[in-house]
Amino acid sequence: RPVRRRTRDETVPRNRLPTHQKTPPTRNQQVIYYANPCSPAARSEMIAGRLGCITTPHQGNVIDPDWDVIADNGCFSGRWKADHWERWLYTVPTSARFAVAPDLFNADGNDCHNETVALWDRYAPTIRAAGLRPAFVCQPGATPANIPTDAAALFLGGTTDWKLGHNATACTRWANDRGVWVHMGRVNSRRRFRTARAMGCDSVDGTFLTFAPDQNMVRLLDWIDDAARAPMLWEIERDDGLDPDNETNRSN
Repeated sequence: RPVRRRTRDETVPRNRLPTHQKTPPTRNQQVIYYANPCSPAARSEMIAGRLGCITTPHQGNVIDPDWDVIADNGCFSGRWKADHWERWLYTVPTSARFAVAPDLFNADGNDCHNETVALWDRYAPTIRAAGLRPAFVCQPGATPANIPTDAAALFLGGTTDWKLGHNATACTRWANDRGVWVHMGRVNSRRRFRTARAMGCDSVDGTFLTFAPDQNMVRLLDWIDDAARAPMLWEIERDDGLDPDNETNRSN
């Protein structure tokens, strides 16, 4: 059903009670791809449950609360405004898997972790007050020793070099060991999709369907089908409820 959007003059309610709250989605065997609801085909796949939906403050699409939804913060676009973002949070279905806390992105790859932690400390409570689960953005400077332990999810952002490097992998493993959801942003190729799976990510997003959506939908669904046909070892162990670090779970 459509989610009513507030006007700029409406007061943002505090401590919203979830009106469409589901049990937090569980970890899947298969990595989920979150896309923009940019075409009828994309929306059909979201209804069918083959794709998740990513929404942002300036996207402008009506989001069905029965879809598998994540809410990005829009900071990467450079258009983020605190008051607009906070009002928008209250249009996001409370069934959303997570909402990404504001972060600072440095395109030059310099350390921006402390600034992102400061934004987390300020705005994670705002996300929780909206009835949503906050995700922390890991990027240059983040390590398992300094990421917030109260994050409902980790979002691997930052530069490509950092996102595919050893610290991002270590943060992912830290989260996997604790049952914390891990998401990788900007995944727009089969190779990157496979890399995210190999690292242990639970989900990814990208703009792959924004351009030539009909043609690229066929390709994207093929990535997903490939993952289902040939799951990685950790995906099989997760589906079987096994501990991938326990050698007794492995056959000789």
